[in-house]
Amino acid sequence: MLGNFTFCNPTRLYFGKDALSGLDKELPKYGKNVLLVYGGGSVKKNGIYDKVVEILKKNGKEIFEDAGVMPNPTVEKLYEGIERAKKAEADLILAVGGGSVCDYAKAVSASVHCKEDPWDKYFIRFEDVDNEVIPVGCVLTMVGTGSEMNGGSVITNYAQKLKIGHVFGDNVFPKFSVLNPEFTFTVPQYQMVAGFFDIMSHILEQYFSGTDDNTSDYISEGLMRSLIKSSLTAVKNPEDYEARSNIMWTATWALNTLVAMGKETDWEVHMIGQAIGAYTNATHGMTLSSVSLAYYRLIMPYGLERFKRFAVNVWGVDAKNKTDKEVAEEGLREMEKWMVSLGLVMKISDLGVTSDMFDGIVNSTLINTGGYKVLSKEDVLTILKESM
Repeated sequence: MLGNFTFCNPTRLYFGKDALSGLDKELPKYGKNVLLVYGGGSVKKNGIYDKVVEILKKNGKEIFEDAGVMPNPTVEKLYEGIERAKKAEADLILAVGGGSVCDYAKAVSASVHCKEDPWDKYFIRFEDVDNEVIPVGCVLTMVGTGSEMNGGSVITNYAQKLKIGHVFGDNVFPKFSVLNPEFTFTVPQYQMVAGFFDIMSHILEQYFSGTDDNTSDYISEGLMRSLIKSSLTAVKNPEDYEARSNIMWTATWALNTLVAMGKETDWEVHMIGQAIGAYTNATHGMTLSSVSLAYYRLIMPYGLERFKRFAVNVWGVDAKNKTDKEVAEEGLREMEKWMVSLGLVMKISDLGVTSDMFDGIVNSTLINTGGYKVLSKEDVLTILKESM
């Protein structure tokens, strides 16, 4: 049964080919100074930067830039962003990019007025924000993280070999997000499919938990079926608007907190993937794809009924004359076929992981308790070895 919960998502979304016009509706709500945050420059090459700047200027905004946000934003970059926001006296942080840029913008938002080290406060002690925040808006150019409609932010500290996510409260959620599927067309295929699996992993992390009859799980099954169908279309034709729009919308719903309501969630694949990322700087979605099958095969006996349901309802496995274990295993094989067809990384060795990193990755992996099995360090090591 559904547990007690409070649901609130304050982010306003503008979706579709004309979504950027939403900026004209939102910008008058904020002061003059805008900190424009983006990554390595692809937004300039594809013309999105010019479109955004034009709208900012039309609305009389003073533009301050914070460029160079990397795919795995570092704590050093966070400190730099804090200083840029302070110098700009920013009234709004506008993130133009993918999930990493949005994550980073939220971390800066919460940290500018923080009176202590934000890394320690938010990413080590996981404390709530108790200071003023700077409003954030997002113009999304890559899908996967769902960062455009949640409070999540992942920051990497390479010196400490830690990549950690913090989920801020709804006061740090983006105030608005612009989602034009056409803005995702120029994303390189490797990054595109990594984003696709990030979406799938977000849903799986919430789906593979609990044993009750929960509305959230029915929603999750529909989201996964939509993603599977649209992703196969998109890898053949990245500019198929129907497929890319469905994927963009699925990514948002996969992690805007809705399907987590009233149930436990797992997130152990993300913990292992983030630990790998802290050692390799690998693309996030690929760290997830490379360990997921080993993880799910390890925990499957502890949640067999849900894995059987996954096989039947998501992958269309015929359960007739098969044991529950056989059905569940067939479902994971079907997922594996889909992953391979997308061109995902299936081995952590392809991400640069070597056996001498194992102990460090194991020790950097945070252990959660919401899934079907609470992992031991030996379990994490087994998963890494199976994923090589």
